[in-house]
Amino acid sequence: MTELQLAEMKRFTADGKEYAFLIPSSSVVGLDEVTGAILEGFKDGPRNPAAVLETLSGHFNHDDLVDGLSELHQVGAITAPEHAVTIPPYRQQKDAPLSTLVLNVTNKCNLSCKYCYEYGEDKLAAPAATRFMDESTAFESVEFLLKRGGHLPRLTLTFFGGETLLNFKVVRATVEYARRRARESDKKIDFSLTTNATLLTDEIIGFLTENHVGVTISIDGPKEFQDRFRTYSNGAGSYDQILPRIKSLLKNHRTRPVGARVTLTSQVMDVIRIFDHLTDEIGFYEVGFAPVTTSANTLYSIGTSGFDSMLEQFTKLGARYLEKAARGEYLGFSNMSDSLQEIHTGVTKSYACGAGLGLLGVSPSGDIALCHRFVDSADHKLGNIRTGVDEQKRHEFNERTHLANKVECHTCWVRGMCSGGCYHEAQVRYGDIGHANLHYCDWIRGWTEVCLQTYAEIAEKNPSFFERFDERQGKGEPRYASS
Repeated sequence: MTELQLAEMKRFTADGKEYAFLIPSSSVVGLDEVTGAILEGFKDGPRNPAAVLETLSGHFNHDDLVDGLSELHQVGAITAPEHAVTIPPYRQQKDAPLSTLVLNVTNKCNLSCKYCYEYGEDKLAAPAATRFMDESTAFESVEFLLKRGGHLPRLTLTFFGGETLLNFKVVRATVEYARRRARESDKKIDFSLTTNATLLTDEIIGFLTENHVGVTISIDGPKEFQDRFRTYSNGAGSYDQILPRIKSLLKNHRTRPVGARVTLTSQVMDVIRIFDHLTDEIGFYEVGFAPVTTSANTLYSIGTSGFDSMLEQFTKLGARYLEKAARGEYLGFSNMSDSLQEIHTGVTKSYACGAGLGLLGVSPSGDIALCHRFVDSADHKLGNIRTGVDEQKRHEFNERTHLANKVECHTCWVRGMCSGGCYHEAQVRYGDIGHANLHYCDWIRGWTEVCLQTYAEIAEKNPSFFERFDERQGKGEPRYASS
């Protein structure tokens, strides 16, 4: 019989039971005493499976061993050596359908958040000339999305800034235009929007509700945290102004869940207090956290101790999430939900995200970028809405950001879920979009293991909980764009 060997895997325990996370397929396999022993039999390298079973025959029933071996082979936990390579080679993506277009309808903002990447190093060389997108550019962007969406029946149009609502006139006109053109094209377009909430009015809230626009609010928590960095140009905080507007939005906008997106810094790191304030005291459905994107030498940059604190607090929130999930209830901790959804659907990726592939960003002038974070970055321009995508340049970007070219990632067990991390983060930290974000590797591995343990326990205690992820994906609910 042909020799077999272990697939790449990460073994872990959850609630006293043993599991294997299979790296090639990002799948979770439960192990019993028999299958665990069989895996141990292959730990030193390729072996004849008959010899492994013979070694174990004095400890287990023969039929159980045969069945266990068959099951492990079927799920890919043991495989032929020639099938063991799991780093997919780069292949040029031709005619990849565009599913999401992010319109930066303005690069101007009424706040002066100290950590905003709109003022990042990659955008200082050539300040943007166009501050507000006009209707013509927005409508042409809709046509671009419909055309490049190809066979996809459902597309997403996201409005972004700067402060998006400074150009609400164009947002409203674009939603109305896109709805009509989608009907004519026999497609469905979902809409989402990110805002700092300072300009929310009854009129705007009514429009967002009526048109089922998903809303994400950029907010950093209680007053002392929000007013630390999210300030006006005169240094005044924004919390007191946005709180009544957010509460009005949450009271009246019931057609889509409203989420909060928090930027964590070395000075704003009380994750649990922030989460409780935003969910229990204000009433957000979901809250997502992201570490600030910045070079390592800024005062608010997160260091190793900060990532350790994040992991500790995320783990505590994860335990809450598990308790609720076991009872069939939902905790709106989107970092956990997003990871569990990826585990549940077996996501394994060669790219960190869809930027430059199924997602593109558009600047106020109509220039096309890898994503909304690269809009107005001259070095990362991919073309223009009116002239199309420079496919050669996009190919070069895609090749540089492919997992095959991130050698540091090749031995990491979480590579299929991370693929090196955010390209904009890599640009800011290392000056290269293709560089792996090595500064938070330990954090990613630690958090992913917590999510795997949580997934395994929910699967044991209440597997029907995961049905909500299929519904969530089908509804096109937005992932919380960074602002």
